[in-house]
Amino acid sequence: MEYWQIILLVFIGLFAGWINVMAGGGSLLTIPAMIFMDIPAPIANGTNRIAILAQNIVAVYAFFRHGFSDLKLSLSLSFAASLGAIVGAWLGVSLHGVWFNRMLAMVMIAVMLLMAMEKPTVSSSAISPGSPPATKNILLGHILMIFAGFWGGMVQVGVGFILMPILHKVMGFDLVRVNMYKVFIILNFTIVALFIFASQLELMWWAGLGLALGNSIGGWYGAHSTIHKGETWIKTVLYAVLCVFIIKLLFF
Repeated sequence: MEYWQIILLVFIGLFAGWINVMAGGGSLLTIPAMIFMDIPAPIANGTNRIAILAQNIVAVYAFFRHGFSDLKLSLSLSFAASLGAIVGAWLGVSLHGVWFNRMLAMVMIAVMLLMAMEKPTVSSSAISPGSPPATKNILLGHILMIFAGFWGGMVQVGVGFILMPILHKVMGFDLVRVNMYKVFIILNFTIVALFIFASQLELMWWAGLGLALGNSIGGWYGAHSTIHKGETWIKTVLYAVLCVFIIKLLFF
């Protein structure tokens, strides 16, 4: 790749990392950017995992530094998601086409409807590291994580939009903790998916490292924005990102 392409990917990754941690959908920027640089779609799909891995390592650390962590539940949810990611990644190495874009748009619309119909939850000012999460539907949450991991392993794009309602609507976490669990889960199943993609395809490691640098910085700021801005800010970003990406997927 040309040097200017790698530099461009750093800046694209910066915004994508912030979006990914705050809401999701950053891969809708990074994967098309690589495809426009003549990187085949399956290789772009796999290369993107390098950046996702780096981004979520940084985001997990940022949440941990601010006192937001739950290792036991995070690991069990990650294990369930990784089971699905194994199957999804094996399919993802040969995935291409536009139909998954339309399916993703339908998922995003469903998420918007669920978020719009929900009743108000705890205010952002009441969310702190010490406040106990109102955990519910543990078994169902783990089962749904398998399907979320399958999607994440296969295409990654928009997996945050699938994880958020599982953690928020099904399991009852506030949106700050939703993002705390989300980045930990994605970190773990991305390790599985990246290993499979790297074993089957010749990934563009320099492109991935450029994205990783940008995604890491963006992920750090995304975690801080989540903690300091609270639920109202996260919802605003989420709705805005969903609307833009739905329009892009369906009409462009």
